[in-house]
Order: sequence, then C-alpha cells, then structure tokens
Amino acid sequence: MLPISAPPIRDGWVTVDRGRIVAVGHRAPAPGGDGARDVHLGDVAVMPGVVNAHTHLELSYLRDEVPPAPSFVTWVRGVMGARRRHIDPRAPEIVTAVDAAIAECDAAGTAIVGDIGNTLVTFEPLTRSALAAVVFYELIRFNAPDPKAFVEAAAAAVDGLTPTDTVRASLAAHAPYSVAPLVFRAIREVADRDAFTPCSVHLSESVEEVDFIRAGTGPWRSLLEDVGAWDPKWVPPGVSPVQFLDQAGFLGANVLAVHGVQMTLDDLGRLKARGTTLVTCPRSNGHTGAGAPPIQDFYDAGVRVAVGTDSLASAPDLNVFAELATMRALAPGVAANALLHSATLEGARALGFDADYGSIEASKRARLIAVSLPPDADDVEEYLVGGITPDQIRWLDPD
Repeated sequence: MLPISAPPIRDGWVTVDRGRIVAVGHRAPAPGGDGARDVHLGDVAVMPGVVNAHTHLELSYLRDEVPPAPSFVTWVRGVMGARRRHIDPRAPEIVTAVDAAIAECDAAGTAIVGDIGNTLVTFEPLTRSALAAVVFYELIRFNAPDPKAFVEAAAAAVDGLTPTDTVRASLAAHAPYSVAPLVFRAIREVADRDAFTPCSVHLSESVEEVDFIRAGTGPWRSLLEDVGAWDPKWVPPGVSPVQFLDQAGFLGANVLAVHGVQMTLDDLGRLKARGTTLVTCPRSNGHTGAGAPPIQDFYDAGVRVAVGTDSLASAPDLNVFAELATMRALAPGVAANALLHSATLEGARALGFDADYGSIEASKRARLIAVSLPPDADDVEEYLVGGITPDQIRWLDPD
C-alpha cells in the first residue's frame, strides 16, 4: 500500500465505502460492517491514480505526424503545418482521437489531467469520462490591439461551460514568446478573481525562447514575422523568461510552469519563492529538440515538481509511469518516493484536486490502482519508477 502522504505499508489494507476511503492500515483486518466484503488483491502495489499535469488531448490526432526535430522552433513549424490540414476543431478524426486518448489515459492509471487546448473541444468528452480534469483554454496573441477584450472574451467562453464536480475549465497563457505582456496581465487578473484558479504557461522550454526574451532576435522573431504576429513596439525584457514573468507579477502558487528545460538555479529559486509548480515532460523535450530537463536541479532547488506527458504529437503515449522512468534515468539521485509524490499528490495539488485525489487518506475519493508486482520486488517504490506498462495496471472498484 502506497499512501503517498505516508511511508509504504507492507501487507496493508484499505477500507472503502460508497466510493470514499474510510481507513488504511497494516496487517490487522480492516474494520468491517454490514454488507462489508474482503477483497484480497495478491502481489500488487495499491496507490492513488496518477496525475498527468500537462497534456494536449486535442492534438492526439497528430500522433506520429510530426517527426523529431533538431530544434524546438523547427518542431513547432511542423506542428503548425500539420494543424493547418485540420481546420475544423470538431472534425470526426479529431474528436475520435480525443476519445481514444482519454481511454489511453485511463488504461495507464491516470486519475487527473491538466489538459491544454486552443478550442475547448476536449471539455465535453472529459465530462463523460472517469477522469478529473482542468481544461486550460490556452491563449496565443503576441500582437494584441486590445489585450483586455481578448482575454475577457476567452473568459466568457470558459464561463459558458458547465463544470462538474470533477471537470473544470480555466485560462492559460501559451508562452512568453507568443503572448503579449498585457495579455499576461489580463490573464492574471482573471485568475485572481477566484481563491484558487490554476493557470498554466510553457516556460523556459528552449534555447530559442531564452535568446528571444533576452534580445528579441533569432528563430522566434522570424516565426512571428512569418505568421504576421510580430509587434514592432515590443521591447525585449533582457532577462530570463522566468525573471520576465516574475517581474510582471504572473508567477504564483496557482501557476503551472511547464517544461523548464533551460531554467537556471536563479530561475528555480524564483519558482520556489512564488510557490509555482514546475511540470516536467522529459520525453517530449527530447522529441521536440528542446533538450533534457535538469531534473536533479529541480528537486535540489526545492521546487514543487509535477509530471506531464505533453501531447501525442511529441510523446509516444500518455503513460505517466513511462515519464517517471525517463526522469529516473535522467536523475538517478532523486529518491523514488519524491518522483511518485510528483506524479500523484503534487500534481493533484497544482490542479486544485488534492482534497479528493493524490493520496490514500480517509475521506478522499477511492480512485485507486493496483500495479502487479514480481515476487522479487523488494523496493516497491523503485520498481514503480522503473517503467510500468498499462497491462500491469488495474483500477480498483470503489464499490
């Protein structure tokens, strides 16, 4: 039994009633009641469903369509070209791919997703699924004549959706190289209207981004000019992307800063000071040419770390356990329990679902998975970050 919020319990038990956890313990039989039944699970690790804190389900139709690239901007141009072939966001192939991706998340033991999209096409399918989710309506506008009106229109679209107990919507800013400073400010103002509305931004993902924010030149400048989005009045901040958003007042405890491949120790210190969660997606970073994230530095700096797969346009699957195996390979010095905490409770907290998900504790939802174990798995936590496949995972019936 891996409660996540407490040390592992060998020969543990958990009691569930009407979909909620009642108690968890060691060896002694769980307290029973009228109609109670015992289910012996065998050699498994029972743990909360994992959290995919950053993915793009609406891009699932691009699986195997965008090849690996030597640089990030080259990969982005490939994505833009592929998306132009699918103008209608509700085309059958897109909707079908979204449904398949949701099923893939479920099969990989995922309980919650932080889903980024430009169309909100995934909201309704997610409300019909077993997944909990924050659907981030991602805004891209570098040259914005009326930033406040642009953001308010997007906020109205989000407000027009009908949230459920487990699926909500929020705004997100794409990245410092694609969003005007006043658009960032307007998004921040919308996010501050509620006590805790999560917000997301791709940040310090590539060398090209760092160079552009410092000097206003390079491949990102060329891309903005090519697509007619360049703003000649924009002045490069001359600092790192993290410092830029920090000085702009955008970073905070409700922000998920995604990727961080090019973050310095000073950048990480700023994230820690603001309580910002860093979401790492290392397999995607390798595919897009962004580089390998400094996973060890993330944990050494004391930053809150969550885990995402990114989209099927840049990752082979939506399996968070495969992401953990890559993190383990990149940072063998990080404790396995820290990696598992990132993939469960930390992600749930960042998305605002930690009262119900992310750990095995009394009163939380019983969204629990059982991962089959080999007889020689003495260090269960280490085994779980070594690469678990969906055929090893099954959901436990909360009834």
